[in-house]
Amino acid sequence: MIRLSGIRKAYGKTLALDELELEVREGEFFCLLGPSGAGKTTTLKTVAGLEQPDSGTVVLDGEDMRGVEPYDRGVAMCFESYALYPHRSAYDNLASPLRSPRHRLPAGEARQRIGAIAELLGISGLLDRPVGQLSNGQRQRVALGRVLVRPARAFLLDEPLSHLDAKLRQQMRAELKAIGAVQHTTTLYVTHDSVEALALGDRIGVIRQGRIVQTGTREEIWYRPQDTEVARAFGRPRINLLPGVVTQSGVRADGGVELPVRARAAPGTEVLVGLRPRDLALHGGEGHELTGTVYVTEVLGRSVEVTVRLGTGEQRVSLVAPRADAARLRADDPVRLVVRPENLLLFEADRPERPGRRIETQP
Repeated sequence: MIRLSGIRKAYGKTLALDELELEVREGEFFCLLGPSGAGKTTTLKTVAGLEQPDSGTVVLDGEDMRGVEPYDRGVAMCFESYALYPHRSAYDNLASPLRSPRHRLPAGEARQRIGAIAELLGISGLLDRPVGQLSNGQRQRVALGRVLVRPARAFLLDEPLSHLDAKLRQQMRAELKAIGAVQHTTTLYVTHDSVEALALGDRIGVIRQGRIVQTGTREEIWYRPQDTEVARAFGRPRINLLPGVVTQSGVRADGGVELPVRARAAPGTEVLVGLRPRDLALHGGEGHELTGTVYVTEVLGRSVEVTVRLGTGEQRVSLVAPRADAARLRADDPVRLVVRPENLLLFEADRPERPGRRIETQP
């Protein structure tokens, strides 16, 4: 179990972590999602003991880590910068943790363990090569393998798939989840990719400007985002956010869209109506209706991304439809969209000082 309480860390005038609160349960695969500069790597280094917080406590398995050296914390960290020994072969890099006094293994057992991890990561044929002759993606897999070969109470992974090509990244996502399930090792995984977070995380924490703004399962984050920034962070294409205003009968959004949604907000309140592209359906069905004309279509294999101009205005929304339903659509074709009431999200209007918070709605 990893618990961070009231962690504050500043580098000069730059505040990296601002009273950060985070708990990772024992055996959990926890994804920490955020943009560059949000404090993700600093959080990992604080857990590992490579950075000392200005205030707050780090607790591992119920033990306060104040004054405990990184070597004695029992965690294994994969750095985004690889941190490999450039003059050694891939095999020697993988073997280095197993040659330390604490984790030393007999040569035969070490070879067997390294071989299994190398096979899993697809680098079996690269073990004799010097690190300097490897590509960035191959080096990243060696760095990840060096973490996985050693026994550890927790894995700390700093964007370990960021330099891999798309096909290999998808394959490695599946392998990483399998590793965590088999070994039941607590894993704190840092990423800026929402697809990785949704695919891997038992729970997800969203970090922004050194603070955790929301923690939850993928369903909680997806269906009940804390604010517009969290909603924008998940989903491709991004969520549609239509400006609107609360009325006596519901919500009136730009583009002539009238939604009979009862918001827990006073009439006249400016809002943003959230419509996820995959929750919008073409050509009918049950739910709230939106009418408009096709602006542009983009074929994406078996599906089509359609951008629709709502009503007579310039407000646009995107949706993803099966190719069979949308392949014949052309610009300016009239369309009717439907969104189910339970899939509609409502937020306060964004302000310069903070994003709009989610507003509760009633069916």
